[in-house]
Amino acid sequence: QVQLVESGGGLVQAGGSLRLSCAASGSIFSIYDMGWYRQAPGKQRELVATISRGGSASYADSVKGRFTISRDNNNNTVYLQMSSLKPEDTAVYYCAAGYGSGNYYPRYWGQGTQVTVSS
Repeated sequence: QVQLVESGGGLVQAGGSLRLSCAASGSIFSIYDMGWYRQAPGKQRELVATISRGGSASYADSVKGRFTISRDNNNNTVYLQMSSLKPEDTAVYYCAAGYGSGNYYPRYWGQGTQVTVSS
């Protein structure tokens, strides 16, 4: 069992940056591949980025070149650095612990953190 707590969301102007954090507890963090999802109002939850146990990252086309996922296994934390933010990035962002990268299978979820990008 893994507990995940996101933080770092907020309101930012278009073109700005935010860094989301996800702190994990309750299990061995390093055995999981980690992911960030987002869900905008009226839309399905979508996978934004994943990072493998070994540190290999993958991204949705919509965020490539703007978002960077990273992890700190010593502190049981995964990050999502978001830059050049656009209004269409507005969503609730969720952290997940699971397995896979190209095909990612989340097992545990955080409660989400709101990101709002104003134009």
